Amino acid sequence: MSTIADNIDQVSSRIRAATQAAGRAENSVRLLAVSKTKPAQDLRDAHAAGLCDFGENYLQEALGKQLELADLPLIWHFIGPIQSNKTRAIAEHFAWVHSVDRLKIAQRLSEQRPAELPPLNICIQVNVSGEASKSGCTPADLPALAEAISTLPRLKLRGLMAIPEPTQDRAEQDAAFAAVQRLQDSLNLPLDTLSMGMSHDLESAIANGATWVRIGTALFGARDYSQS
Repeated sequence: MSTIADNIDQVSSRIRAATQAAGRAENSVRLLAVSKTKPAQDLRDAHAAGLCDFGENYLQEALGKQLELADLPLIWHFIGPIQSNKTRAIAEHFAWVHSVDRLKIAQRLSEQRPAELPPLNICIQVNVSGEASKSGCTPADLPALAEAISTLPRLKLRGLMAIPEPTQDRAEQDAAFAAVQRLQDSLNLPLDTLSMGMSHDLESAIANGATWVRIGTALFGARDYSQS
């Protein structure tokens, strides 16, 4: 039975190979461990194997893990849908938010970000595949939203996040990720982050400019949502 450390080695090897195949600089792609529904001990094991960035979807679950793992220098990323009543806790307890899709949420995060903390790193989630079940702003709404968020004082707009419609077809993966990269390039803002790619499609995401790949299953195994 493979350990989390073994899984991290395998995923890291995939990332390195994909980065090299794309002709990109070494270490230009970072691994975000998606730890939703996983116990704190799994995160502790992943940290011991070299990871420090963890992505959580569920606020209360994440806050509990943060308390349990307060002895470790972890960097917390919120990657789930955001309700207005959750913005204060997110602004206070996370370094990154990958899932902002409307101005009201960004404004609340900016207003509620504690002054003693650095600006909150923000990615705008774009619904690039137009799925009704997915969060994210439309490509048409993106320019105005990005421009507005870029002016908020306690936020630092870093780039875009996307979860394209799942497919095993590499050409379809490439088309979706390339569309996200084109959207970012069209914004004419100083952005440096593309958060896209998961366990099944990280190679395509990296080929099309991903700087964060969000990996859960390939690191920690299948999720048990009955505990969420």
